[in-house]
Amino acid sequence: MAESITEQRPPTGWDKPELDLSNAQWRSSSRGRGDVQIAFVEGFIAMRNSARPDSPSLVFTPAEWGAFVSDARGGEFDLT
Repeated sequence: MAESITEQRPPTGWDKPELDLSNAQWRSSSRGRGDVQIAFVEGFIAMRNSARPDSPSLVFTPAEWGAFVSDARGGEFDLT
């Protein structure tokens, strides 16, 4: 089966800008032992897979990030 490449577009109502993450200062989420890196860019928090840094990043507003971290600490997400 041939692979197809599709352009991903943000959903309708997406209120986050297209951030330039090329010069972001990425930090490990777990003191260098984790698979996730985060960066603070233009008032947003970006998260990416450290093993695949060219893959798409998730972008959170500060409120979304707070909810994500709170749920993760409560066991809602497995970050390992």
